[in-house]
Amino acid sequence: MTDDLRISDPARTREIMAQYHLRPKKSLGQNFLTNGRVLQDIVDAAELTKQDAVIEIGPGIGALTEYLAQAAGHVTAFELDQRLLPVLADTLHDYTNIDIVHQDILAATPAQLSALAPELNIVANLPYYVTTPILMHFLESGLPIRRMVMMMQKEVADRITAAPGGKEYGSLSIAVQIRTKARIAMTVSHTAFNPPPKVDSAVVVFDFLTEPLVPAADQAYFNQVVTASFAQRRKTIMNNLLNWYGKTPAHRAILTAALSQAGVAPTARAETVSIAEFIVLSKKLSGQK
Repeated sequence: MTDDLRISDPARTREIMAQYHLRPKKSLGQNFLTNGRVLQDIVDAAELTKQDAVIEIGPGIGALTEYLAQAAGHVTAFELDQRLLPVLADTLHDYTNIDIVHQDILAATPAQLSALAPELNIVANLPYYVTTPILMHFLESGLPIRRMVMMMQKEVADRITAAPGGKEYGSLSIAVQIRTKARIAMTVSHTAFNPPPKVDSAVVVFDFLTEPLVPAADQAYFNQVVTASFAQRRKTIMNNLLNWYGKTPAHRAILTAALSQAGVAPTARAETVSIAEFIVLSKKLSGQK
């Protein structure tokens, strides 16, 4: 094997896959990144130092892991596919600052992850099919996370970073933005992967707010209000909320007052309502239902 080449080099990736008779599993959303420039850009976006601890999700054959190990103090990579464990042991054998954990990241507890370091960085090329569950797993974990840098489907990245007023803006946008400042760092062509997916990807950087815009104790009810408001996007926010809250005259009066206090017209659609307005609306409705 041409060990002088990086794991991500297309020629070496092909050699590794041939040596271990690997075929990416569609069921696990496996697409191996083979563009070194993109990998370096991902690591650069994470702004890592040798004092940093990193959690990687789904290292695959180790392409991103290699770059992370060179930039960070320690990398803990969670790999679900047992076939890849001997591959990673081989491709990453020169690195002493990597631990490979054979576990579904969604099964990892906050206590397990927080024990890795006082402050964490999450870097991952996420499988498309499980992007949102993994993202919410970390957003709701309460872990001491400094920054997350995640590759995902471009369409999902657009939804995460969307502002009010467009079709991309929705409950996912709000769930992310009440906890982080999220931005798209780059778009990545589908041709950068082996095998290439059908759509392009994007790398999103999440910087965690010092305090979430909605206190943890209020988030469950806030989420109910937001979810109800977006239940049927073509309906007005009033009609959606009536279906959730109740349709009696008393319920309608409470909703009308709460919307007015939030500065939201009853005829508006949820996609035009800002996070600040949703926060006021939720506060006014809290305890009334």
